[in-house]
Amino acid sequence: MERLTIAGGLSVAHGGDPAGLPLVLVHGAMDRGTAFLRTTRRLGDLGWWTYDRRGYGRSPVEVAPGVDEHVDDLLAVVELATGGGARPAVVVGHSLGGVLALTVAERRPDRVGAVAVYEAPLSWLDWWPRRGPAGGPLEDDPPERAAERFMRRVAGDDAWEALPAPTRRRRLEEGRTLVAELDGLRRGAPFDASRVCVPAVVGRGSRADRYRRRAADLLVEQLPDAVLVVLDHAGHGAHLGHPEAFAGFVRTAVERARSPEQPSSVGP
Repeated sequence: MERLTIAGGLSVAHGGDPAGLPLVLVHGAMDRGTAFLRTTRRLGDLGWWTYDRRGYGRSPVEVAPGVDEHVDDLLAVVELATGGGARPAVVVGHSLGGVLALTVAERRPDRVGAVAVYEAPLSWLDWWPRRGPAGGPLEDDPPERAAERFMRRVAGDDAWEALPAPTRRRRLEEGRTLVAELDGLRRGAPFDASRVCVPAVVGRGSRADRYRRRAADLLVEQLPDAVLVVLDHAGHGAHLGHPEAFAGFVRTAVERARSPEQPSSVGP
């Protein structure tokens, strides 16, 4: 794996087969590119690219970026991965990263051979939940409080409290980005699903809650050329807990890029 810095401080990593089909993986909120390493170990025949979205991990910022800035960053990574369009990339987004992936697929179909999204939130819709198990919307909290609530919910109280103090501090600082992007998504959809003209794969886990199930079904209905993939026994963090299955989900998108004609669903 090789690391480089682009676009004013964006930390990017790539590996696999340089001659393989380009693959760009986009992480979700409070995550980082290294979360995909368990998946990329199973995709060595592809030329894969990951990055820390601006405001997370190795890509720190002074001012929290909004959704538009994240889209611009992803476009820059895709441009790099495709060699300026020499060969379109498969773009795969987890959670909020899926929203960014669909936005780029709509705006630059010449750079995207297929797009895949796993449990992408449709936060701008009226039925998407605004209240979490620990209180009101995260974006209404002060940034550090929002980051801590998010980490406790995802990792658990014991794991959060076991983190070294410097690591906790870095995570709390990422709350600015978390709040900015969640607030941005509440204000409206950055993409129009009906205008995403590239082959798409919509994924969810069999353990997904009813909101994520409804979101996946809606995307399959609205995207012009989409298939549904359900990962058995998986929840929201499938890229970490079920990397073999998540790699299979990625390969469905790879095959769609190579041959767009596919059945309408895969899995239970």
